[in-house]
Amino acid sequence: MVRSLIGGLAGGLAMFITGFIFWGTPLSALALSRADAQPSADLQAALAQALTPTGTGVYVIPDPSTAQGTILYGRGPVAQIFYNESGFPVMDSTALIGGLILSLVVGVLIALALRFAFADFAGRARVAILFALAAVLWMHVGQAVFNHAPWGYILYLAFSDFVALALAGLIAAKLMEGKAAKVTSADTFH
Repeated sequence: MVRSLIGGLAGGLAMFITGFIFWGTPLSALALSRADAQPSADLQAALAQALTPTGTGVYVIPDPSTAQGTILYGRGPVAQIFYNESGFPVMDSTALIGGLILSLVVGVLIALALRFAFADFAGRARVAILFALAAVLWMHVGQAVFNHAPWGYILYLAFSDFVALALAGLIAAKLMEGKAAKVTSADTFH
């Protein structure tokens, strides 16, 4: 159990570092579209004017819950806006600390799942990779399929999370190997 905990914590730390590499460095520009300074300021002002009264939330623009909204939605342009009426630092230390804690918890959960399901590294490694792939396909690629989210961003997000989850699982699986895993076929009797 100690090996599983250590493997999970190491895997969680690897997930956190992987997330930083993909999203906290200039590499993130591969996934994000940018608006110039003036259009960005104009959009920010329009968001503050139109959405601040209803508050922080996720908005579908135009709202397709009305007949007029459905027509406008069909014409485009459309947007799904993750709106926060308060500002916060670009590199928010509380989000980084929360993210590290979340990564460590997820790493331990992955390690425990692998520990309880399989006894050998090969089985744990296969399952870690397949579950990482299944998770990102459903949770991320599904957004592009079902909600017409931009493919470039979604594929980058899916790839970054696949690498992080698979890495966490592989590290946990490797660190869980005990003395039993080191026995070779030459050491067994038939």
